[in-house]
Amino acid sequence: MLFRREFKRNSRSLIIWSVIMAAIVLLYLSIFPSMAEQQQSMDNLMNSMPEGMRNAFGMDRLSLGTPLGFYGIEIHLMTTLLGSIFAAMLASGIVAKEQNDKTAEFLLAMPISRRTVILQKGLAVLANVLLFNLVIVAASLAGFQFAGGGDISYKAFFLLELAVCLMHLTFASIAFLFSAVARRTRTIVSASLGLVFVMYFLGVVAGLSDSLSWLKYVTPFKYADSAAILTEERFPPLHAGIMVAAIAFCFLSAYWYYRKKDIAV
Repeated sequence: MLFRREFKRNSRSLIIWSVIMAAIVLLYLSIFPSMAEQQQSMDNLMNSMPEGMRNAFGMDRLSLGTPLGFYGIEIHLMTTLLGSIFAAMLASGIVAKEQNDKTAEFLLAMPISRRTVILQKGLAVLANVLLFNLVIVAASLAGFQFAGGGDISYKAFFLLELAVCLMHLTFASIAFLFSAVARRTRTIVSASLGLVFVMYFLGVVAGLSDSLSWLKYVTPFKYADSAAILTEERFPPLHAGIMVAAIAFCFLSAYWYYRKKDIAV
Protein backbone atom coordinates (compact mmCIF):
# COMPACT_ATOMS: atom_id res chain seq x y z
CA MET A 1 0.00 0.00 0.00
CA LEU A 2 2.74 2.46 0.95
CA PHE A 3 4.70 1.63 -2.20
CA ARG A 4 1.68 2.45 -4.39
CA ARG A 5 1.12 5.66 -2.44
CA GLU A 6 4.70 6.82 -2.87
CA PHE A 7 4.80 5.80 -6.51
CA LYS A 8 1.59 7.69 -7.21
CA ARG A 9 2.82 10.79 -5.35
CA ASN A 10 5.94 10.88 -7.49
CA SER A 11 4.35 9.83 -10.78
CA ARG A 12 3.79 13.40 -11.97
CA SER A 13 7.45 14.27 -11.47
CA LEU A 14 8.49 11.05 -13.19
CA ILE A 15 6.28 11.77 -16.21
CA ILE A 16 7.48 15.36 -16.56
CA TRP A 17 11.16 14.47 -16.28
CA SER A 18 10.75 11.49 -18.60
CA VAL A 19 8.97 13.53 -21.27
CA ILE A 20 11.62 16.25 -21.09
CA MET A 21 14.47 13.76 -21.31
CA ALA A 22 12.88 11.81 -24.17
CA ALA A 23 12.27 15.07 -26.06
CA ILE A 24 15.92 16.10 -25.61
CA VAL A 25 17.21 12.73 -26.83
CA LEU A 26 14.90 12.66 -29.86
CA LEU A 27 15.60 16.29 -30.73
CA TYR A 28 19.36 15.83 -30.64
CA LEU A 29 19.28 12.60 -32.65
CA SER A 30 16.97 14.18 -35.20
CA ILE A 31 19.61 16.80 -36.04
CA PHE A 32 22.42 14.24 -36.27
CA PRO A 33 22.11 13.71 -40.07
CA SER A 34 22.73 17.41 -40.73
CA MET A 35 25.64 17.36 -38.28
CA ALA A 36 27.13 14.31 -39.99
CA GLU A 37 27.12 16.14 -43.32
CA GLN A 38 29.41 18.71 -41.76
CA GLN A 39 31.67 16.17 -40.09
CA GLN A 40 34.89 17.64 -41.45
CA SER A 41 34.14 21.14 -40.22
CA MET A 42 32.96 19.79 -36.84
CA ASP A 43 36.12 17.69 -36.47
CA ASN A 44 38.20 20.76 -37.28
CA LEU A 45 36.29 22.73 -34.66
CA MET A 46 36.93 20.07 -32.02
CA ASN A 47 40.61 19.84 -32.94
CA SER A 48 40.91 23.58 -32.40
CA MET A 49 39.83 23.20 -28.79
CA PRO A 50 42.42 22.83 -26.00
CA GLU A 51 43.57 19.25 -25.51
CA GLY A 52 42.38 19.17 -21.91
CA MET A 53 38.88 20.20 -22.95
CA ARG A 54 38.74 17.52 -25.63
CA ASN A 55 39.92 14.89 -23.16
CA ALA A 56 37.42 15.96 -20.51
CA PHE A 57 34.42 15.53 -22.81
CA GLY A 58 35.65 12.51 -24.77
CA MET A 59 36.18 14.44 -28.00
CA ASP A 60 39.64 12.92 -28.39
CA ARG A 61 38.18 9.43 -28.85
CA LEU A 62 34.68 10.01 -30.19
CA SER A 63 33.55 11.59 -33.46
CA LEU A 64 30.47 13.70 -34.07
CA GLY A 65 30.22 11.99 -37.46
CA THR A 66 28.98 8.67 -36.02
CA PRO A 67 25.66 8.12 -34.21
CA LEU A 68 27.27 6.71 -31.06
CA GLY A 69 30.03 9.30 -31.09
CA PHE A 70 27.45 12.07 -31.37
CA TYR A 71 25.42 10.40 -28.62
CA GLY A 72 28.43 10.07 -26.34
CA ILE A 73 29.50 13.69 -26.74
CA GLU A 74 26.24 15.61 -26.98
CA ILE A 75 23.47 13.51 -25.41
CA HIS A 76 25.38 11.63 -22.72
CA LEU A 77 25.99 14.86 -20.82
CA MET A 78 22.23 15.47 -20.64
CA THR A 79 21.30 11.95 -19.57
CA THR A 80 23.94 11.82 -16.85
CA LEU A 81 23.66 15.29 -15.35
CA LEU A 82 19.89 15.83 -15.66
CA GLY A 83 19.20 12.21 -14.71
CA SER A 84 21.34 12.54 -11.58
CA ILE A 85 19.49 15.72 -10.62
CA PHE A 86 16.16 13.92 -11.01
CA ALA A 87 17.33 10.93 -8.95
CA ALA A 88 18.75 13.14 -6.19
CA MET A 89 15.62 15.29 -5.95
CA LEU A 90 13.37 12.25 -5.91
CA ALA A 91 15.21 10.42 -3.15
CA SER A 92 16.18 13.39 -1.00
CA GLY A 93 12.66 14.21 0.11
CA ILE A 94 10.89 10.87 0.11
CA VAL A 95 11.61 10.08 3.78
CA ALA A 96 12.23 13.48 5.37
CA LYS A 97 9.04 14.97 3.94
CA GLU A 98 6.98 12.97 6.49
CA GLN A 99 8.49 15.11 9.25
CA ASN A 100 8.63 18.27 7.18
CA ASP A 101 4.92 17.96 6.23
CA LYS A 102 3.93 16.80 9.74
CA THR A 103 2.57 13.48 8.45
CA ALA A 104 4.99 11.19 10.32
CA GLU A 105 2.60 10.73 13.25
CA PHE A 106 -0.20 9.56 10.95
CA LEU A 107 2.12 7.27 8.99
CA LEU A 108 3.68 5.61 12.04
CA ALA A 109 0.26 5.16 13.68
CA MET A 110 -0.72 2.83 10.85
CA PRO A 111 -0.31 -0.96 11.36
CA ILE A 112 3.03 -1.09 9.54
CA SER A 113 6.53 -1.23 10.95
CA ARG A 114 9.32 1.23 10.38
CA ARG A 115 11.12 -1.49 8.43
CA THR A 116 8.20 -1.63 6.02
CA VAL A 117 8.08 2.17 5.71
CA ILE A 118 11.73 2.60 4.80
CA LEU A 119 11.80 -0.52 2.61
CA GLN A 120 8.80 0.48 0.52
CA LYS A 121 9.99 4.05 0.17
CA GLY A 122 13.33 2.70 -1.04
CA LEU A 123 11.57 0.45 -3.53
CA ALA A 124 9.58 3.43 -4.80
CA VAL A 125 12.84 5.31 -5.45
CA LEU A 126 14.29 2.28 -7.22
CA ALA A 127 11.20 1.83 -9.41
CA ASN A 128 11.12 5.51 -10.43
CA VAL A 129 14.81 5.62 -11.36
CA LEU A 130 14.59 2.38 -13.34
CA LEU A 131 11.52 3.57 -15.26
CA PHE A 132 13.22 6.88 -15.98
CA ASN A 133 16.20 5.04 -17.44
CA LEU A 134 13.94 2.78 -19.50
CA VAL A 135 12.45 5.90 -21.07
CA ILE A 136 15.95 7.12 -21.95
CA VAL A 137 16.80 3.78 -23.56
CA ALA A 138 13.50 3.63 -25.47
CA ALA A 139 13.84 7.21 -26.74
CA SER A 140 17.45 6.57 -27.77
CA LEU A 141 16.59 3.40 -29.68
CA ALA A 142 13.76 5.21 -31.43
CA GLY A 143 16.03 8.12 -32.27
CA PHE A 144 18.71 5.85 -33.72
CA GLN A 145 16.18 4.59 -36.27
CA PHE A 146 16.06 7.91 -38.09
CA ALA A 147 19.56 9.12 -37.17
CA GLY A 148 21.29 6.95 -39.77
CA GLY A 149 24.94 7.63 -40.45
CA GLY A 150 26.50 4.22 -39.95
CA ASP A 151 26.39 1.03 -37.96
CA ILE A 152 25.61 1.20 -34.26
CA SER A 153 27.14 -1.14 -31.69
CA TYR A 154 24.15 -1.88 -29.49
CA LYS A 155 26.41 -3.77 -27.12
CA ALA A 156 28.38 -0.59 -26.43
CA PHE A 157 25.15 1.42 -26.18
CA PHE A 158 23.56 -0.89 -23.60
CA LEU A 159 26.77 -1.04 -21.57
CA LEU A 160 26.79 2.76 -21.52
CA GLU A 161 23.17 2.91 -20.42
CA LEU A 162 23.84 0.32 -17.71
CA ALA A 163 26.62 2.55 -16.39
CA VAL A 164 24.32 5.59 -16.51
CA CYS A 165 21.56 3.74 -14.66
CA LEU A 166 23.97 2.66 -11.92
CA MET A 167 25.21 6.24 -11.64
CA HIS A 168 21.65 7.53 -11.21
CA LEU A 169 21.02 4.90 -8.56
CA THR A 170 24.24 5.87 -6.78
CA PHE A 171 23.13 9.48 -6.41
CA ALA A 172 19.61 8.34 -5.49
CA SER A 173 20.94 6.05 -2.74
CA ILE A 174 23.15 8.78 -1.27
CA ALA A 175 20.23 11.24 -1.27
CA PHE A 176 18.00 8.54 0.25
CA LEU A 177 20.49 8.13 3.10
CA PHE A 178 20.53 11.90 3.61
CA SER A 179 16.73 11.84 3.71
CA ALA A 180 16.65 9.09 6.33
CA VAL A 181 19.20 10.82 8.56
CA ALA A 182 18.28 14.50 8.32
CA ARG A 183 15.04 16.25 9.23
CA ARG A 184 14.50 19.15 6.84
CA THR A 185 13.68 18.45 3.22
CA ARG A 186 15.05 21.75 1.92
CA THR A 187 18.46 21.13 3.49
CA ILE A 188 18.61 17.59 2.12
CA VAL A 189 17.66 18.63 -1.42
CA SER A 190 20.30 21.36 -1.40
CA ALA A 191 22.96 18.96 -0.13
CA SER A 192 22.01 16.28 -2.67
CA LEU A 193 22.02 18.65 -5.64
CA GLY A 194 25.26 20.18 -4.41
CA LEU A 195 26.82 16.72 -4.35
CA VAL A 196 25.74 16.08 -7.95
CA PHE A 197 27.30 19.32 -9.21
CA VAL A 198 30.49 18.83 -7.20
CA MET A 199 30.91 15.31 -8.56
CA TYR A 200 30.31 16.57 -12.10
CA PHE A 201 32.87 19.33 -11.61
CA LEU A 202 35.43 16.83 -10.29
CA GLY A 203 34.78 14.62 -13.32
CA VAL A 204 35.52 17.51 -15.67
CA VAL A 205 38.64 18.52 -13.73
CA ALA A 206 39.90 14.92 -13.77
CA GLY A 207 39.85 15.01 -17.57
CA LEU A 208 41.41 18.46 -17.89
CA SER A 209 44.65 17.74 -16.07
CA ASP A 210 46.82 14.62 -15.84
CA SER A 211 47.97 15.69 -12.38
CA LEU A 212 44.36 15.58 -11.18
CA SER A 213 43.36 12.41 -13.02
CA TRP A 214 43.12 10.58 -9.68
CA LEU A 215 39.86 12.46 -9.08
CA LYS A 216 38.20 10.08 -11.52
CA TYR A 217 38.15 7.47 -8.75
CA VAL A 218 35.89 9.56 -6.52
CA THR A 219 33.18 10.66 -8.95
CA PRO A 220 30.52 8.42 -10.51
CA PHE A 221 30.55 10.60 -13.63
CA LYS A 222 33.92 9.11 -14.63
CA TYR A 223 32.67 5.57 -13.94
CA ALA A 224 30.08 6.18 -16.68
CA ASP A 225 32.59 7.72 -19.09
CA SER A 226 31.05 7.53 -22.56
CA ALA A 227 34.35 7.73 -24.47
CA ALA A 228 35.88 4.77 -22.65
CA ILE A 229 32.79 2.56 -22.76
CA LEU A 230 31.85 3.26 -26.39
CA THR A 231 35.36 2.90 -27.81
CA GLU A 232 36.33 -0.17 -25.80
CA GLU A 233 32.80 -1.68 -25.74
CA ARG A 234 33.46 -2.55 -22.13
CA PHE A 235 32.10 -1.44 -18.77
CA PRO A 236 34.88 -2.15 -16.23
CA PRO A 237 33.62 -4.57 -13.55
CA LEU A 238 35.52 -2.54 -10.93
CA HIS A 239 33.49 0.57 -11.73
CA ALA A 240 30.24 -1.38 -11.67
CA GLY A 241 31.24 -3.05 -8.39
CA ILE A 242 32.06 0.25 -6.69
CA MET A 243 28.72 1.77 -7.65
CA VAL A 244 26.76 -1.33 -6.64
CA ALA A 245 28.60 -1.40 -3.30
CA ALA A 246 27.85 2.29 -2.73
CA ILE A 247 24.17 1.78 -3.59
CA ALA A 248 23.85 -1.20 -1.24
CA PHE A 249 25.71 0.55 1.58
CA CYS A 250 23.58 3.70 1.42
CA PHE A 251 20.24 1.92 1.22
CA LEU A 252 21.16 -0.52 4.01
CA SER A 253 22.49 2.33 6.18
CA ALA A 254 19.26 4.26 5.65
CA TYR A 255 17.25 1.13 6.56
CA TRP A 256 19.30 0.54 9.73
CA TYR A 257 19.25 4.17 10.87
CA TYR A 258 15.53 4.80 10.27
CA ARG A 259 14.56 1.84 12.47
CA LYS A 260 16.12 3.58 15.50
CA LYS A 261 15.68 7.20 14.53
CA ASP A 262 13.99 9.60 16.96
CA ILE A 263 11.26 10.96 14.73
CA ALA A 264 9.76 14.33 15.58
CA VAL A 265 6.00 14.50 15.14
